[in-house]
Amino acid sequence: MRIRLHGTPAETAAALAAIAKVLHIQQVSRPYPDRRSPLFQRIYLHATPREDTRP
Repeated sequence: MRIRLHGTPAETAAALAAIAKVLHIQQVSRPYPDRRSPLFQRIYLHATPREDTRP
C-alpha cells in the first residue's frame, strides 16, 4: 500500500516510527516541501502488513 504522511518533520518522523511497528516499510521517499507552508513536508511510504501483527 502507499501511504502519504504530511506534517512537520518531527511529526512525520514520529508517524513513520509508529507505522513501522505495525507495517513492513519497503520504501520511503525523500521529503517534499509543502506547497503552502514551508513548515510542513510530505513523505510517501510503500508498506505491507507484518505477518506477526495479523490476528
